[in-house]
Amino acid sequence: MTDTPASDRSQREAAIVDQHLPDGYSAAPEVLASGAVTPDSKHNPQEEQDSLLLQGGDIHRDIYRIKARANAPKRAATFSHTHRQALDSNEISAREQVQPGGFRRQYLQRQGLQRSISTVATPVTKSFVGFLELYGSFAGEDLADTDDDESAIDDDDETESQHEEPNERRPLLGRRKSSKRMRAQGDAGTVKTFFTLLKAFVGTGIMFLPKAFKNGGILFSSITLVMVSIITSVCFHLLLETRKRYGGGGYGELGEIVVGPRFRSLVLASVGLSQLGFVCAGMIFTAENLYSFLRAVTHRRHLPLDIPGLIAIQLVVLVPLGLIRNISKLGGAALLADLFIMIGLTYIWYYDIHSLAKYGIDESVQLFNPESFTLTIGSAIFTFEGIGLILPIQSSMAKPEHFSKLLYLIMFIITCIFTSIGVLCYATFGEFTKIQIISNFPQDSKLVNTVQFLYSLAVLVGEPVQLFPAVRIIETKLFGEKATGKASSTIKWKKNLLRTLIISMCAVIAIFGASDLDKFVALIGSFACVPLVYIYPAVLHYKGVAESTAAKSLDIGMIVLGIVAMGYTSSVTIAQWVS
Repeated sequence: MTDTPASDRSQREAAIVDQHLPDGYSAAPEVLASGAVTPDSKHNPQEEQDSLLLQGGDIHRDIYRIKARANAPKRAATFSHTHRQALDSNEISAREQVQPGGFRRQYLQRQGLQRSISTVATPVTKSFVGFLELYGSFAGEDLADTDDDESAIDDDDETESQHEEPNERRPLLGRRKSSKRMRAQGDAGTVKTFFTLLKAFVGTGIMFLPKAFKNGGILFSSITLVMVSIITSVCFHLLLETRKRYGGGGYGELGEIVVGPRFRSLVLASVGLSQLGFVCAGMIFTAENLYSFLRAVTHRRHLPLDIPGLIAIQLVVLVPLGLIRNISKLGGAALLADLFIMIGLTYIWYYDIHSLAKYGIDESVQLFNPESFTLTIGSAIFTFEGIGLILPIQSSMAKPEHFSKLLYLIMFIITCIFTSIGVLCYATFGEFTKIQIISNFPQDSKLVNTVQFLYSLAVLVGEPVQLFPAVRIIETKLFGEKATGKASSTIKWKKNLLRTLIISMCAVIAIFGASDLDKFVALIGSFACVPLVYIYPAVLHYKGVAESTAAKSLDIGMIVLGIVAMGYTSSVTIAQWVS
C-alpha cells in the first residue's frame, strides 16, 4: 500500500521546484541510462538531458531529484526496510571493530552511508521548498520578467558580476532577487504602509473629478462619492476576510484557491483590461495638457499639432520605456508622478479657496444634473480603483493584523481629498469646468504653465508602470511562465514586438476616445473596475467565508449591485457617447 499523503507532498514540492528550473534537463534514471553523460553531448530539444551537464550540476543535483522522484513509479510501503538492510550489510566485522581505531572507522562508515542514503531518498529540506514557494513570485502573481539579466541579480552582487568572464554562466539559483524580497517583505511599519496606501489610491483619476461633479451636480456627486467610498470599503473588508481564512499572495491566486483556475483568469483579465484603460486615459490626459501648455506658451489659438498628433508623439517615449523588464527601474518615474500630483493638488486648493473667498460660488452650479449624472458614478469608481494593491501591501506589513484599521483611515482621508477637489473646482468654475482642470487656471501664469508641463511629463513617464502588469499578464498567457528572452533571442524580440503593438493599440484607442475623455474614463470605471471592486470580492466571500444568512445576503446584494451598476452605467455612457 502506498503512502498517499507523502505522494501528494512530493507532487506539490515537485511543482514548486519545477517553476525555477530550466527546461530540457532531468535527474530521472531513464535519462541517465539513455546515453553517456559527457560535456560534449549535443542538446536535442526533443529529449531531456542529464542535469549533470549543467554548470555545478553535482551541487544542485538533489533539486532535480525532487521532480524525478515525484514522477517515478511508487513502490509499496513494505520495502521501507531497505535502508536498514543497507546499513546492516555494510557493517564491518566484530574482529575489525576491536582493532585500534575500529570503532571510529565503524562510526564514520555508518555516518557516510547514512548521508549517501539520505541524499537519494530524502528530499531537499522543507525550508528550501518553502522558500521557493513563498518568494518565487511577487504577491501571488509572478510579474518578474527574467529577460533582463539585471532583474535576476541582487543589487549587492552587481559589482561582483562585472568581474565575471564573458562566457561564464550564472549559478542555477544563485544571487536572485527573491532573496532580497525575502528580506524586504513583512517588515513595513505603520507609517510606511500609510504612505504606500495613500500613493496607491491618489493618482491621475483625481484630476477628472471636477468634470464628474459638473456632470452630476455638486450635491449628487458628493453623495455619490461618499457612497462609493463606503461600498468600496465594504468590498475591501470582504476580500480581506477571505484572505484571512485562505491565505494566498495575490488577488488572482486567492480566486484560484477559493473558486478555481478559471476565476483567476477572469480576475487577471479584468486587471489587464483596467490597466490598459488607465494607460489610454493617461495618454489623452497628457496630450490635452500639453496642448493647453503649448497654446499658452506660444500664444497661438491653433497649433500645427492637434490632440491625436500629440498622442502619437508620446509613442517615442512610451515604446522604449515599455521595453524595460525590471519594474524597479520605473519606480523613480512613479515617485516623480506622485510628487507633481501633490504639487498640483496644493495649487488647486490654494487657488480655489482664494477665488471662492473673493468671488463666491459660481451661479451656474447645480445640485443635480439629470442629463449626465451617470457619468459621475463611473468616474467615482475609476478614482477609487486600487484594489489590486490591497493584498500585496498587507503582505508587506510587519503587523498585518493592523492593516484593516489603517485601510479604513486611508479611505476616509482620500474621500475627503477627492470630495474637496471636486466641490471646490466645480464651485469655482461652474459650467465652465473643463475635463483637464488645470486648463481652467490662468494660462498666463508661469506657475500654472510649469505645473501643467511637469504634471503632463510625470503622467507620461508613469504610464509604463501602469502598463507593466497588463503586459506581463498577456506575455505569460501567450509565451508561458518559463519562456525567457535570455534563452532565446527570438522569444525576446517577439515580446518586444508584442509590447510595441500593445502600446500602439493604446494610442489608437486613446485617439478615438480623446474627443470625450470624461465618457471614456466613466466607461473604464463602469466596465473594467466594477467587477474588480464589487463583484469578485463578494463572490469570493460568498464561496469561501459566508456561513450565516445575513452574510450570504450581503454578498448576493453586492454581486447584484455590481452587475446592475456595470450594465446600466456602461450602456448609458455608450449611448451618450454615440449620441
